Formats: sequence, structure tokens, C-alpha cells
Amino acid sequence: MADKIQNAYESSKNIYDDVLTQGNIFSKLYIKLFWNGTNDNDIAQKVLSYIPNDFSGNLLDVPVGTAVFTQHKWIALKDAHIICLDYSMDMLEQAKKRFDGYTHIKCIQGDVSNLKMNAESYDIVVSMNGFHAFPDKKKAFQETWRVLKPGGTFIGCFYIRGKSKRTDWLVNHILSKKGWFTPPFQTEEELRNILKEMYKQIDLHIDGSMVYFCCTK
Repeated sequence: MADKIQNAYESSKNIYDDVLTQGNIFSKLYIKLFWNGTNDNDIAQKVLSYIPNDFSGNLLDVPVGTAVFTQHKWIALKDAHIICLDYSMDMLEQAKKRFDGYTHIKCIQGDVSNLKMNAESYDIVVSMNGFHAFPDKKKAFQETWRVLKPGGTFIGCFYIRGKSKRTDWLVNHILSKKGWFTPPFQTEEELRNILKEMYKQIDLHIDGSMVYFCCTK
């Protein structure tokens, strides 16, 4: 499973940014047809708006991907200590290039289901477009919770099933088989129940087949 995911993201490294940001006519058509026009750029900005512009604590970004959405925000947080982690070395290499020369940002390879960090060591954990790809989602929820400080915030966005038959078909028959997405996938109700068991406060929103949220531990 891990090799399948690694190979999938290696094969998509040259088109990944364009698809997410709708950088060309084909990616715009793909988003319109299969994702009901959901704009990842808008969702990314909503996710990042949960983080104060003067934030100065410890932040974990997992998975960082290519940092196409987070580059400018992370660079601007000059007083923060930011770890950007990804399982895919191909994604990580692109992120490293974007953060070259910024000493408050460190990019490392790692597995979200087995984080090599101390418990309660981060003020913020961010996970954008990650949980629909993680093979062991239960461990991913546990590990991101474990490394978060009491009172810290868990912020993220990802695909949820049950909102669009067309999107669910795409995920099940194309994206999962290629290795970009990994079942099982939560419904909105299932996700709310998971988060309610782990976090004190939950601010959760739905945009098409995407969910974005901010939770307080």
C-alpha cells in the first residue's frame, strides 16, 4: 500500500499543483465535472485563516505536499517553528525548494501513523488534503492528537463521501485505484463523531465533497 501511494504521487508530481489550483483549462474542467466546482484555493485560504498572522509557536504541517497552498503563509510566520512532513519524497523535494533559505521551516520525510515527535509538542497541527490519502486513518487521527498540546488546534481539510455520487464514483473507481486516495472514507456524520471524541471544540464546514475544520484539544 505504501509503495502504491509513493508511486502515485511520484507519477503526478508534474501536474499536482495545476490540478489543485486549477492552473489550466483541463484542471478547471475536471474540478467542474467531478468536484462540483469546489475551489481548493478558497478552501485552503479558509483553512489558513484559522492561523493568526502573528503566530509564534510550534506548527506541524502533515502532509505538506508541494506546499503550493502553504508556502506564503509559512514564510510569513517568521517567529514560528514549522515542521513540514510528507511520506512522498517527490512531494517533499518540491516543498523544500519553496522553503529554501528560511531557517524557521524544516522539511522532513515521515509517516503520519508513526510520528517521531514527543507528545504534546505542537501548538498547531495542520493537515490539508491528507486524510483521504492516509492508509491508516485511525492511527493518523491518534498521532496528530498525541503530538498536539492541550489547548492546541487541529486544522485541516479533505474529501468526505456521501455528498456527490459523481465525486464518490471518481474516488472509488479512479483515484483510489491509482493510489492517490485510500479507503475507507468518512461521511460527515462519521467524521463529526470521531472529532467529538477527541476534541473539546469543533468548527466544521462542508464545501461540496470537501470538509474543512478547526478543532481545539
